[in-house]
Amino acid sequence: MPIKVLDSQVVSRIAAGEVVERPASVVKELVENSLDAGSSQISVEIRGGGVSLIRVTDNGIGIPATEVELAFDRYATSKIGSVDDLESISSLGFRGEALPSIATVAEVDIVTRAGGESVGTYLSVKDSSIANRGSQGRSQGATVTVRNLFRKVPVRLKFLKSLATENSHIANIVTQYALAFPEVKFNLVIDGRQTLRTPGNGQLIDSVIEIYGVEVVKNMLEIKNKGWESGPVASPPQVTGMISSPAVSRSGRDHLSLFVNRRWISSRLLAWAVEEAYHGLLMLGRHPIAIINISLPTKEVDVNIHPTKTEVKFVYERAVFSAVQRAARQALIELMPVPKIEEVATTYVSPPRQALWTSTEIDATLPLVSTETPAVALPILRVLGQLANSYIIAEGPDGLYLIDQHAAHERILFDKIKYQGTRQEIEVQGLLEPVTFEVNPKEEEALKLHYEDLAEFGFSIEPFGDRTYLVRAVPLLLHNKDWTGTVRELLASLSGGDKSNWWETIAKSIACHSAVRAGQTLTDDEIRELIRQLEQTSIPNTCPHGRPTMICISSGQLRREFGRTA
Repeated sequence: MPIKVLDSQVVSRIAAGEVVERPASVVKELVENSLDAGSSQISVEIRGGGVSLIRVTDNGIGIPATEVELAFDRYATSKIGSVDDLESISSLGFRGEALPSIATVAEVDIVTRAGGESVGTYLSVKDSSIANRGSQGRSQGATVTVRNLFRKVPVRLKFLKSLATENSHIANIVTQYALAFPEVKFNLVIDGRQTLRTPGNGQLIDSVIEIYGVEVVKNMLEIKNKGWESGPVASPPQVTGMISSPAVSRSGRDHLSLFVNRRWISSRLLAWAVEEAYHGLLMLGRHPIAIINISLPTKEVDVNIHPTKTEVKFVYERAVFSAVQRAARQALIELMPVPKIEEVATTYVSPPRQALWTSTEIDATLPLVSTETPAVALPILRVLGQLANSYIIAEGPDGLYLIDQHAAHERILFDKIKYQGTRQEIEVQGLLEPVTFEVNPKEEEALKLHYEDLAEFGFSIEPFGDRTYLVRAVPLLLHNKDWTGTVRELLASLSGGDKSNWWETIAKSIACHSAVRAGQTLTDDEIRELIRQLEQTSIPNTCPHGRPTMICISSGQLRREFGRTA
């Protein structure tokens, strides 16, 4: 086939395909236009998964009658005027592609009235051409109705999912912007059923209640407006929003809502920053609920890198990562309570084991930001005794505390290993006689890869024949413990070649195998010493794996259970 210039209709279809991927894409573009128009009320109506009907109504500034037709010309926009404007974009939309792209793959009607006009303007567009124009009464704002989406592009219909799936994508779009703009009243109706209605009173917590429910909100922590100084940033990123306490978690990352200057984005970098803030507080395979907005100068973020505007690039990437991680971590540490007894049965469950991130999902050039964790002060506790040789019973100012002796000792030892490791002062115990240690092929590969890593923790291991090694020394904490079981567990967890979290993996394993066990009797002096050491740790509420070290039965709950009124 010879090279030739494509006709305008084909070009329009190709361009529309970049912007309009599915019905949710149409909703996103129209809602963003409404927000850019300064709307305080936005209603979205959907039928047939968005294929039959999408209608977005707002009370924004509207489009003047003389500009309505121009709004359907490609690259016609009121939001930028020159190349320089692309370096400082403050609006959600800016390319002038939304309405013309939608009109290429659907029938579009618009009724709009701008301020100062006595009557609204009606325009009907079919096959990218004006089919009808007239006047129509309405209040200030705009209503855009999209019908028969992809009717002229049936191949696109084949790639759509079920009605429930497409409706879910649409609901997610509206939900995200309801969280980003709590001062805007959103109303979503799907097939005649009201799905979402937010108050639009400017309080994020009220929008969160409508979306997640009261029970979730009870366990949400506020991230207050803070600017974190980091590197060369002239104006530190301001981080605000809400995050869940470890008492609430999900099995997937679908509940991470990330915004930059209130633009909803998808960012593995920022998602990673949020999850790193929960390091040691959530069990493996569990993920938080988070609504994070990063405010920074528009010149420090490039939003013009993706057709759907869902990805951005930061000038100071590491500074933004650090700001998000620190803000979330501080909110968690400052406000995270000791779990109450009634929460534990449903909160801390054994999740499926899965990797936090695959190595290909993380920019290998970006170093892990090690944030300072503010210390959490435990209340003064009076030891009462031991329950089932596994739990320490203590009295605090607000009630009765049950402390898991193994989890608490794990936290103590993990912090001790961390302290010694940063100073390269890991305590080592030489064995009286070298011990042979045989490994299978998989274990041998892991051992070859992590030989030096294990040596940093006090393991002296050297080859001694075919898949046999001599162990001459072990960490002092593991002396007289099952250090062979620890090594085998480490080799199993370290196999696969990913060295991103090797240090913490080894430290957790050593702490776990060295800690006092459930069922082990402790003397009163040993119990008091364990509590004293736990008070000195950085995060006494959880063990290194994210499980709680203690729970509290409040004085009020005890009174209620015994039927006491005072």
